Amino acid sequence: MTSPPRTVDGFVRQFLENLNLVRGVPLSASSDNDRYQALAHTVRDYLMARWLEDLRRQREAQGKGVCYLSAEYLLGRQLDNNLLATGLTEIATEAMASCGIDIDELRGHEVEPGLGNGGLGRLAACFIDSLATMGVPNIGYGIRYEYGIFRQTFVDGQQVEQPDAWLALGSPWEFPHPEAAQTVSFGGHTETYDDAGVTRTRWVPGWNVQALPYNYMVPGYHNGRVNTLRLWSARATDAFDLRIFNSGDYAEAVRAQTFAENISKVLYPEDSTPQGKELRLQQQYFFVAASIKDFLDTVLPKDFDLTRLPERVIFQLNDTHPVIGVPELMRVLVDERGLEWDAAWDITRECFAYTCHTLLPEALEEWPVDLLGRLLPRHLEIIYRINDDFLDEVRARYGDDEMRIRNMSIIAEHPERSVRMAYLATVAGAKVNGVAELHSQLLREKVLPAFNEFFPGKFTNVTNGVTPRRFVRLANPELSELITSALGTGWLTDLERLRELEVYAEDPDFRTAFGEIKADNKRRLSAVLAARDGVEVSDGHMLDVMVKRLHEYKRQMLKLLHIVTQYEAIISGKVAAADVQPRTFIFGAKAAPGYAMAKRIIHLINAVGQVVNNDPRVEGRLKVIFPPNYNVTLAERVIPAADLSEQISLAGKEASGTGNMKFALNGALTIGTDDGANVEIRELVGDDNFFLFGMSEPEVEALWARGYKPAEFYQRDPQLRSAIDLIASGAFSGGDRSVFEPVVSNLLYDDRFMVLADYATYIGAQAKVDAAYADQDAWTRSAILNVARCGFFSSDRSMRDYIDRIWHTPPVL
Repeated sequence: MTSPPRTVDGFVRQFLENLNLVRGVPLSASSDNDRYQALAHTVRDYLMARWLEDLRRQREAQGKGVCYLSAEYLLGRQLDNNLLATGLTEIATEAMASCGIDIDELRGHEVEPGLGNGGLGRLAACFIDSLATMGVPNIGYGIRYEYGIFRQTFVDGQQVEQPDAWLALGSPWEFPHPEAAQTVSFGGHTETYDDAGVTRTRWVPGWNVQALPYNYMVPGYHNGRVNTLRLWSARATDAFDLRIFNSGDYAEAVRAQTFAENISKVLYPEDSTPQGKELRLQQQYFFVAASIKDFLDTVLPKDFDLTRLPERVIFQLNDTHPVIGVPELMRVLVDERGLEWDAAWDITRECFAYTCHTLLPEALEEWPVDLLGRLLPRHLEIIYRINDDFLDEVRARYGDDEMRIRNMSIIAEHPERSVRMAYLATVAGAKVNGVAELHSQLLREKVLPAFNEFFPGKFTNVTNGVTPRRFVRLANPELSELITSALGTGWLTDLERLRELEVYAEDPDFRTAFGEIKADNKRRLSAVLAARDGVEVSDGHMLDVMVKRLHEYKRQMLKLLHIVTQYEAIISGKVAAADVQPRTFIFGAKAAPGYAMAKRIIHLINAVGQVVNNDPRVEGRLKVIFPPNYNVTLAERVIPAADLSEQISLAGKEASGTGNMKFALNGALTIGTDDGANVEIRELVGDDNFFLFGMSEPEVEALWARGYKPAEFYQRDPQLRSAIDLIASGAFSGGDRSVFEPVVSNLLYDDRFMVLADYATYIGAQAKVDAAYADQDAWTRSAILNVARCGFFSSDRSMRDYIDRIWHTPPVL
């Protein structure tokens, strides 16, 4: 297959052909969706020949590749990314114009894939982009969720979850391959049998489902390389019973289909019920089992010697969701392929690597033994044997130290017997990595210290990164052009070259151009929010942005207390409104459906915004905007417009963050704690260009050890007391003090993430922000230096670190 000609006329011919043959309509009768779908298929056509050639090249090379196993891929819209990668943006724009079509209108018809939730999924998308750009063979494996996590709406300021039906109009970027479906089994029992004098075990499943693959192309940037993202959709093996249907029981006739399809129905089903927990485990095993079988059966040659498997693949576990793949590979090697246990274990330990993305104990997944035994009985047996063998090694080294053995056991005994998936991944993985220097240090010293001691050299660090193609070039085209005018081309794949911009921070003309671009981005965002949500960004305001998942450890509540503090100071007459730096505060966040406190905080943010935005006493000074359903598409408008990036988690709680990197690369200054990758950002940009506040991680630990009493901070800080009292008074709830009483009580008596302890230093740092922003020229100089010094945070650099420290996978030339 050859690509269509790279001319405007050739693109038009291909577009019209797709409109006629794929959509079945002439241009004159086509809808906007028809045109968008035909445009997407046309861009896809240009990628196809490269993709097929890459697949051929990889098969012939027989080299080592990466299978990235991730429950999320937060891809964002694909059209512009694929146009950029192929260098077709100008040709496509001219081609559409020649057909009387505004390509910008078609862009608006693309629906963002609902395949991720937050940083974990966005990171996975950045990584597969970088691997393709670097020419490293990679298959990303995940789930083709029919519905995303949810579409967020607000009703009376409270979050309401609506289905995210992102596939309602189809996806032109996917290639279904039902003929390549894999069978995934659940339930049943195990039994032993004699195999020529050797006692073996086999799994007798209770039921099966079909995993249907959908392939997405992942193009590299301007290098002609295209990798694959393969997502699995669940279908029943016997989807329809005609006999039952003819008897009139229509629901029962499709019961198996409905049951099976629930597995890939929705991203992160609510797991506060036993049924929800079981569905999550089904999802995890479903995609991992299908992926491992797919690689062994379809990617490897038929006669491949499995003892050489580590020479061909590394399965990267993106957090604990895919860790069930460890016993699955052991089951396949031992039960299905007939390898001896020790040989299979040696192979498995070289084929997996584990990335830990958290420091919160509750986020380190554990699965009840009862559930695992019922759903995956053979896997539970394998886990028990892995654990027994491992604990024998522990005893051999340390003796019968039962406390150490209990602490290191993969099987936890309390509060219920369960499998610690992070422990399993650590025991089985060739390497374990954290995602920022501080996070990796705490992982070794606080989260898994016994394993770090037992496995010297296993733990390493790979600081996260983001793809500059999407989050600078696509999100901020004017800034990209300014950078290119200064540095020339090539920096998008060599982001450390941004260092060359440092001298331009001293150039008045460059600073002026940089400031004008920031103002343009604010106007662009204001237009988007006006059309999308009926709100506008006020002219002349500092844009103070906090966008991330709503979780107490991320401390949106601390940001809100700052807003309430400023508001209270003005309406009480303590501060003249004219003396307050005008700010628009933008929040973007979803709360998990079952996370009651997070949803209350969302309600409070919206309630504060409703009061502040309608109070004439602060008009022109303070404004709060909380657009619902924050996603990658909106992020690409918010991030380039931001002046101040809020990265204010309690030290020692955020693994890394990637939003902090995106903001800095787009010229926002950071106010933040020494947490996650904030530490590395501050070290790179310099203390003069970063607003540091709050306790360090050792200080947090010391305060906990002394006994943290948040009410004491409330009692001794009049400013804090005034802000909390205003919330408690019902000022933001129509006088009803009960509405936000749970939030106030949580702050005063159960402040797990020490909002009140860090409040005073945060307010002090915000005063420094006001003073700095008053000198716009100096602020712009600092913003340029943030851009210039953050080239380290490219996902290309992250991938090089993975290759050097963990994978050892050369590119296929």
